[in-house]
Amino acid sequence: MGDKTFFEKTEIGIRLYLRATPGAATNEIAGLWQSADGETRVAVKVTAPPDKGKANAAILKLLAKKLGLPKSALSVRAGETSRLKVIQIEGEPDALAAALENLVGEGS
Repeated sequence: MGDKTFFEKTEIGIRLYLRATPGAATNEIAGLWQSADGETRVAVKVTAPPDKGKANAAILKLLAKKLGLPKSALSVRAGETSRLKVIQIEGEPDALAAALENLVGEGS
């Protein structure tokens, strides 16, 4: 893995770093992705196209469902129009960290 983990704990929850693949065959958490410079992110694939926020909405919906949270607890903090995104997830940081580790370990 790279120097940085795929999330950071914040005062209000977790800041999640991900790499999006819109227009995929299925909606899934596809494990971890590592850039050439060693940055680690969660790989998320969604069937929605990268058009007018559709892929972003699909990503938030998928993550909320997998984590058992309301969609209102998640927001795109950076990367609205990029594959590389930062998602803020509101909740108890330690519980969210454990849930994310399990989610990535499952691979979908």
